[in-house]
Amino acid sequence: MQYIDNILFVALLAAGIWFFAKNIKTLIRNIKLGKDIDRTDNKPERWKNMAKIALGQGKMVRRPVSGILHIIVYVGFILINIEVLEIIIDGIFGTHRAFSGMGAFYGFLIGNFEVLAFLVLVAVIIFWVRRNVIKIKRFWKDEMKGWPKSDGNMILYFEMILMTLFLIMNATDVEFQAMNNGNVISQYITPLFSSMETSTLHIIERSAWWLHIVGILIFLNYLYYSKHLHILLAFPNTFYANLKPKGQFTNDANVTKEVKMMMDPSADPYAMPEEGAEEEIATFGAKDVTDLNWVNLLNAYTCTECGRCTSECPANLTGKKLSPRKIMMDTRDRLEEVGKNIDANNGEFKDDGKNLFDWISKEEVWACTSCNACVETCPVNIDPLGIIMEMRRYLVMEESAAPAELNNMMQNVENNGAPWPYNQMDRMKWVDE
Repeated sequence: MQYIDNILFVALLAAGIWFFAKNIKTLIRNIKLGKDIDRTDNKPERWKNMAKIALGQGKMVRRPVSGILHIIVYVGFILINIEVLEIIIDGIFGTHRAFSGMGAFYGFLIGNFEVLAFLVLVAVIIFWVRRNVIKIKRFWKDEMKGWPKSDGNMILYFEMILMTLFLIMNATDVEFQAMNNGNVISQYITPLFSSMETSTLHIIERSAWWLHIVGILIFLNYLYYSKHLHILLAFPNTFYANLKPKGQFTNDANVTKEVKMMMDPSADPYAMPEEGAEEEIATFGAKDVTDLNWVNLLNAYTCTECGRCTSECPANLTGKKLSPRKIMMDTRDRLEEVGKNIDANNGEFKDDGKNLFDWISKEEVWACTSCNACVETCPVNIDPLGIIMEMRRYLVMEESAAPAELNNMMQNVENNGAPWPYNQMDRMKWVDE
C-alpha cells in the first residue's frame, strides 16, 4: 500500500508524456503535408537568428512594456520548471525534496525560483488586465472572438494557478520552512497558515504538490490545442525562416521550367512524354494548405496570435478586410481539418469539397500591399505574406482571376511598357505643360 502514490504518479507521468508525444507526432505529420523546400543554407546565420530571436526574445522588446513582461514570464516559467525534475524524482522514488542535500546551492535555486514565480504571477496579472480591462485594440479584432479569446485567457489562468500552487507548496512545507534556506517569498505566505495543525499543513502541501505536477502535465498537453504551441515551435520557426531580403519573391519552379523551355531553341514544347513515363501536370500557387510549403505550415502552427502583425498592417489600418494574424489562424484551422480528415480515412485524404479559400477570401488576399510590415514585426519571424502570394499566384495563373485593375495594369505594361494607359511617344508631354 505504501507504493500506491508512487505507482499513481508514474502512471500519470507516463500517460501525460504518451499523449504529448502522440500530439507531436500528429503535428509533424500535418506540417509535412506541405511541399518540400530547402531551408538548410547559411546555418551559422540560422543558428544566430534562433539564439537572438527565439531564445533571446530580441524582437519582443521592440514594444518595451509587453516585451519585458513577456521575458519575465518566459524566463521564469522555463527556470521554475527545473523544479519539476525534483518533483519527478520525489514522485517516482517517494523521497521529499531530493535535492535539498545540496545545501546553500539548493537554497539559492529555490530562492530564485520563488522570486521568479512571484514576478511571473505579477506579469501574468498585468497581461490579463491589458487584455480584459484596458482592452488593447489588437486583442479585440474580429478574429479574436470565441475560442481565440478564451484560449488567451485560459493560458493566463493556467500560469496564475501554477505559480500560486508552487508558492503555497513551499509555504506549507514545514520541513522546508524549518530549513530557512531558499524560502525568500514563501516565508511571507506561511503566516497565513499559522493557525493550522501540522497535519493540516501536510495535507495542503501534498495537495498543492499533486495539483502542481498534474497542472504541468495538463498544460503540456494543452499546448497542442493552443496558440502557446509557439513555446516549442518558435525555435525551429526562427531557424528555418527565410533569409532572403524582404521583398525578394521566389520564382515558381514550374514557371521557370516553362520559360527555360521557351528560350531553348532545341526544345520541342509539343514533345510527347516517353513511353511509360508519367506526365507531370504543373500547378501554380496554392489552392489549399497542401499546396503551400512545409515552412508556411510551420509558421501557421507557430503563430502566437499576438496581433503585432495586424496592428502594423497598412491595409488593416485603413479599414480593409485583411488581417495577417487571421491569415495564419485560418491556415492553421484548415490544416487541422485536413489532418482530421486523414485520421478519419485511414491515412488518406478524402476530398471534402473545401479549400483554403473557404477560410481566406479573395478580398483579403488582394488587400495586401506586400509591404512586409507583418513579416518585419513578427516576434518569431512568421511570414503571412508568403501564404498570401501563393494564393494570389493560384488565382492569377490557375483561374485567371486577377482584379480588373491588375489586368489593366499588366495589359498596359505589355502594350506601353509602363503601368499607365499612355502611348510611349506621349510620355514627355507633361514637361511641355
